[in-house]
Amino acid sequence: MKCGLGGTLSTAARVLRSASGATITGSGMTVLVTGAAGFIGAELCRRLAARGDSVTGIDNLSDYYDVGLKKARLARLDRLACFAFEKLDISDRDSMLAFFRRMRPHRVVHLAAQAGVRHSIRDPYSYADANLVGFLNVLEGCRHGAVEHLVFASTSSVYGANRKLPFSVHDSTEHPLSLYAASKKANELMAHSYSHLYALPATGLRFFTVYGPWGRPDMALFRFTRNMLAGEPIDVYNHGRHRRDFTYVDDIVEGVMRTLAHPPAPDPDWDAAAPDPATSHAPYRVLNIGNHAPMELDRYIETIERCLGRSAVRNLLPLQPGDVPETCADIDDLTALTGYRPRTSIEEGVPRFVSWYREYYGV
Repeated sequence: MKCGLGGTLSTAARVLRSASGATITGSGMTVLVTGAAGFIGAELCRRLAARGDSVTGIDNLSDYYDVGLKKARLARLDRLACFAFEKLDISDRDSMLAFFRRMRPHRVVHLAAQAGVRHSIRDPYSYADANLVGFLNVLEGCRHGAVEHLVFASTSSVYGANRKLPFSVHDSTEHPLSLYAASKKANELMAHSYSHLYALPATGLRFFTVYGPWGRPDMALFRFTRNMLAGEPIDVYNHGRHRRDFTYVDDIVEGVMRTLAHPPAPDPDWDAAAPDPATSHAPYRVLNIGNHAPMELDRYIETIERCLGRSAVRNLLPLQPGDVPETCADIDDLTALTGYRPRTSIEEGVPRFVSWYREYYGV
């Protein structure tokens, strides 16, 4: 299998190291994935490298959650000839600019971020460092490196106080309810400014409640499964009346890969007198990726109970600050662009997670 690590660099400059330290070289299309040790990032790297793309992943391996899980994700990638990894913090300006000058990726998928709505209330400064400063460093790298397409992760949380469902990328998102959501909204605005000033093609993807194998320990499915297997209660916020557009990780990754192949162009129909938030006179767009099938939290928990063969002890709690009671993605724009619609049901996805969890943790 052939893969490349830098279209315009010399052969010597294209040499990178895999996660185990082995040297790999190549030529052709290169993709940089930030947050490569993360839940979505690791699976995206695996899929891109497996099809022959030359992929370099970066991650700072933060201790926001179990670093061992992040290293285990990377260990799966080390077997792929077309993948290289470097430990790098996106908030380190000098290191990021040097990295972009050395690598010169053709396309970039930016997934690295400080995640979590509730954590943003406890530790707001970490969101400024990773999600604002870090994203600015990515934008500067893309700008000076003439990147052909930047695809970056946003979130359904940007819809905030909106109650019109399904959430549409053509609606305003001016009322975020958490600093996490505000930082992701800021990313969308920052990307648009770079698209306008420097003609950088940029696509923001608003992810809706991602779940699946190798998932994040701070997410509901992981916490519920862990506690239920341990015979401990689970915290159920909003008294279980949440409805979420739970989206399986493979569906998210497929949407990212398809979007990456379609750099945006300026929208000829964009009207400055009635501006559409989803497109622009610049090469910029925003898309939703969700299952378009909101599910009651109680039904989600019942699905986990069936998979585990045991009942949950529910600790019913009020709605948490920053949370929204319901999400649902309008994915018509994603489908029109890529022909793709996520379709994995929780009846398929939750058992896959539980099977992975039992095998990984030996329970």
